[in-house]
Amino acid sequence: MQIRVLFFGVLKDVTGCAEQVVQMDAGADLAALYAAIQAAHPGIARHRSSMMFSRNREFVEAHQRLEDGDEVALLPPVSGGTDRPNLTTEGKRWVVRIVREAIDARALEAELTRPTDGAVATFAGIVRNNSKMPLPPPNEATRVERETLYLEYEGYEPMALAKMREICVALLDQHPIGRIGIVHRLGRLEIGEASVVIVVASPHRPAAFTACRAAIDQLKKIVPIWKKEYFRDGAVWVEGERSAPSAC
Repeated sequence: MQIRVLFFGVLKDVTGCAEQVVQMDAGADLAALYAAIQAAHPGIARHRSSMMFSRNREFVEAHQRLEDGDEVALLPPVSGGTDRPNLTTEGKRWVVRIVREAIDARALEAELTRPTDGAVATFAGIVRNNSKMPLPPPNEATRVERETLYLEYEGYEPMALAKMREICVALLDQHPIGRIGIVHRLGRLEIGEASVVIVVASPHRPAAFTACRAAIDQLKKIVPIWKKEYFRDGAVWVEGERSAPSAC
């Protein structure tokens, strides 16, 4: 059977490709697929401890059996076209978008706010001009500050949109808020530009604050978007925390 395998972030650099088709025996599971990939790309093994996997855009564990035509993505921890992907509900209770141009936070606030709302909480993640990076092994516990020139973001866009939608739907169910929107930008971002904007409109401020904080915390854990930081002497993919099942 044929399995379409996608690589993102540092894993794309290691394999030298964004995707490949792997032939597997019928009934093979994810662990067998990973073993085949590692045999073809031995360098990927050093990233195994922090790697996550998805099958058809859902996080899965190693015992997951595969079927012909499956799409499997190998994902490092999330970092934290003409028809640009976006999803909105008919009633506008949630909005999720991935864009490649500057994010207009005020326009998103206006889109989501209603006369019944007494609070609007907005979070914007901004590209800063510095980063504390670990030294190479065996001194990785020591971090040094480096000047950041710019960032590049890439994402597994269909899955990222689905996970952003999950976050919004869950927060609407868990908190007394009116509407929520998440917009993330991909591509090259300069210092001072916003990579992500989250807006929560609510009748009262406690719920708006709480839901807005929860949204960015969840986004950094489960939405497959990664950033690469560029310095004067090189670049590095930034990995966040692993939070999805991935044991093989």
